[in-house]
Amino acid sequence: MSDEESDSERIFIGVAWPYANGPLHLGTVVGCLLPADIFGRYHRMQGNRVLMVSGSDEHGTPIMLKAEKEGVTPKDIADRYNRQHVDNIDALGIELENFSRTSGDFHRQVVQDFFLRLNDNGYIYPETMESPYCESCGRFLPDRYVEGTCPYCGGLARGDQCDACGKTLEAGELVDPRCKLCGETPVMRETEHLFFELSAFRQELLDWLEDKDFWRGNVITFTRNWIREGLEDRAVTRDLEWGVPVPLEGYERKRLYVWFEAVMGY
Repeated sequence: MSDEESDSERIFIGVAWPYANGPLHLGTVVGCLLPADIFGRYHRMQGNRVLMVSGSDEHGTPIMLKAEKEGVTPKDIADRYNRQHVDNIDALGIELENFSRTSGDFHRQVVQDFFLRLNDNGYIYPETMESPYCESCGRFLPDRYVEGTCPYCGGLARGDQCDACGKTLEAGELVDPRCKLCGETPVMRETEHLFFELSAFRQELLDWLEDKDFWRGNVITFTRNWIREGLEDRAVTRDLEWGVPVPLEGYERKRLYVWFEAVMGY
């Protein structure tokens, strides 16, 4: 290593991943890619070693719903918009060291290895829960496959969250749920899922936040309040065919929840 390299800083920039269910959104360019590119260019000009990464977020129910609407496979949708995103980013002159994708073999291996480490350390446990099931379609309705009324604010919500009030939801919490595919009212059926014991990390996260006063005031306050209110264990598997397979015997037909696995792409 040269003297110049030893004196330089190593700068990692993790850019939010555009979702591969549509063309690159202008908000993604202005809010995520452009600020990161400016920051990266500055550090390269200073002689620092920059690793700026991003990629296509390619799993989850929005991609599956779009594929069903078009009569193609989820992989077809992911491939199409991954190519568009790469072409758009190149055309904009954004300098990324790596642009990956969550449907790739490397991402799958990293996610499964991380999941197994959590499981080996006792932070993954099975639990039977009731989930919406559409008898007309013959399938469970995870996340965006079901819509209804938010039990907290009364707004229109999906099975994973309410955009109106920002609450994260489980599909079974919706009031007056209906199947996104056929519009029928689902019934509740039992299904077993694997949960991540997020609650076990409450105090450790609060301790870690103690010296983060360089964060923006509203961000640190929001984060601390969120954790102090109590972290809930979350189901990290879904009854889906598209996504990262669960690497445990007996769960081969389930997939890892996209909000659990996508962030590992960074």
